Amino acid sequence: MSAVVTGRCLCGAVRFRVSGALRPVIACHCGQCRKATGNHVAATAAPRDGVVIEGQVTWYRSSAEALRGFCGTCGANLFWDGPGSHLSIMAGALDRPTGLSVEGHIFCAGRPAWDAIDHPRQVPGADPGLTTVVTS
Repeated sequence: MSAVVTGRCLCGAVRFRVSGALRPVIACHCGQCRKATGNHVAATAAPRDGVVIEGQVTWYRSSAEALRGFCGTCGANLFWDGPGSHLSIMAGALDRPTGLSVEGHIFCAGRPAWDAIDHPRQVPGADPGLTTVVTS
């Protein structure tokens, strides 16, 4: 997807605009994502220079290599910023349908039994090939 896409947090205090290609949605079932959201995360990604953020994002260093961005007012989980050229964006924060679909699931090995997956692409841990795919 290459059109301009907008998104926001629950209360509207943080808004963002994305121009350029978005990665297909990847579901992450790692323990940190589950603790941060109460479930798995479904995120797309875009080149950092194509994302314009308005409002105050609170950044939390969740690991040595990653930050999680959320709204300090309503607590909405918005971004995951780790190594590489792309910023991950929580798919549920996007304002309108984007035509994106789930490409696969990562960190499936440790997911709880209640977190059932009905998708053919399930990876036990990280998958750099899957998480760096960007379509135009």
